[in-house]
Amino acid sequence: MEPSLQMLWATGRNVKASWPVVVLLLGASQSSSWILSLALASLVSYPVPPPNVCPGFAPCVQFEGKTSFGMSVFNLSNAIMGSGILGLAYAMAHTGVIFFLALLLCIALLSSYSIHLLLTCAGIVGIRAYEQLGQRAFGPAGKVVVAAVICLHNVGAMSSYLFIIKSELPLVISAFLYMDPAEDWFLEGSHLIIIVSVLIILPLALMKHLGYLGYTSGLSLTCMLFFLVSVIYKKFEFGCAVGRNETAMESEAPVGLPNQGLNSSCEAQMFTVDSQMSYTVPIMAFAFVCHPEVLPIYTELCRPSQRRMQAVANVSIGSMFCMYGLTATFGYLTFYSSVEAEMLHMYSRKDPLILCVRLAVLLAVTLTVPVVLFPIRRALQQLLFPGKAFSWLRHVAIALILLVLVNVLVIYVPTIRDIFGVIGSTSAPSLIFILPSIFYLRIVPSEVEPFLSWPKIRALCFGVLGVLFMAVSLGFMFANWATGQSRMSGH
Repeated sequence: MEPSLQMLWATGRNVKASWPVVVLLLGASQSSSWILSLALASLVSYPVPPPNVCPGFAPCVQFEGKTSFGMSVFNLSNAIMGSGILGLAYAMAHTGVIFFLALLLCIALLSSYSIHLLLTCAGIVGIRAYEQLGQRAFGPAGKVVVAAVICLHNVGAMSSYLFIIKSELPLVISAFLYMDPAEDWFLEGSHLIIIVSVLIILPLALMKHLGYLGYTSGLSLTCMLFFLVSVIYKKFEFGCAVGRNETAMESEAPVGLPNQGLNSSCEAQMFTVDSQMSYTVPIMAFAFVCHPEVLPIYTELCRPSQRRMQAVANVSIGSMFCMYGLTATFGYLTFYSSVEAEMLHMYSRKDPLILCVRLAVLLAVTLTVPVVLFPIRRALQQLLFPGKAFSWLRHVAIALILLVLVNVLVIYVPTIRDIFGVIGSTSAPSLIFILPSIFYLRIVPSEVEPFLSWPKIRALCFGVLGVLFMAVSLGFMFANWATGQSRMSGH
């Protein structure tokens, strides 16, 4: 790029640089959906380099995908949504309605800003692979570290989804068919996850392009939308005169524990501070993890540009913010302070609607696994087979090996949640906060953005925030182990 063009691009970026922070401060005090839309729109307004021009000093690699805007939104939204949505009502019970929505809004804005940093770095060097950005920033060691972080995080996510299938699918099938899971071998969870992996997950994981999964991602999101509608319906069906014995499934509480009314007071707390809040905030912070999938989706986007991909991210994050907020609010207003970490456990197993909801959640989780597997395969290919042409044999072998390993992990390791607690507490803040900010500081040339410019200072503060999140998450997890307690978990 000519020096004059570099200065023009840098000047345009500096003029707009303060907008996201202003909107973030606005969003922290008002959690309305229109504030979110305004904030996300401001992030899209960052000036970007002219088409076919990379503002760095390396040749720009041009990409042209075939996936439509809508399918890309479906895929990224599906990657964002995880099993943690079942525990958001519990998080709201320990933070309060307004405080929870304000925190959720701030996290959504931070996630959008993080994706902006990632896309800016990708546009400058003409790279659409997370691992190659690591190599550009820190050499071969950076490529290995990034690939390892992506693999650890997504293997943990895949395992958590298969754990849900292992525990919930036998109950759903036995309820529909009036069978006893203990008596029929084919209803055992370990056998069912193998069947699901072979018949559903593996064929979808063998798709050559991630864009082909847009239809299954749309179906997955439809299932979660059905879950949301059912939660809202049950709130109005139960009203306020409902006790635990009438709505919850068979109690597993210790003998002698009193069954308190779920909404005896029908009063929601707007702001709450208790010991559990310290555990719910880090979980909320990771509710929008989708960064390993951003660049693969960007590569396959039709008419790709940084502005267009940022719009895909903003629409996806905005949609998930609305779904998260509504699910948490109506789930909390149904059970109030008695809500459990797994909200579906609060409903009766014999309720036909709840059985359908469980089945929909299982379908959504199953269809999410192939989307999460794609970045792992891409990271392994970048690490082990750099520069090699596409090979169906390698493509199939990596998917098959990954599914076998994850299935073995889920079947034979009973304490896997503790292992993934460490993985989630280290890889998630790295992917959201630390790596994008470091990439921005290292990759964006000083001729474009001086080190002491406001955008780079903001990126530095963003990375420091990620380090704090990691320290807090690990601290609370180790405290759990020390006290022998177990808290809520999820993506």
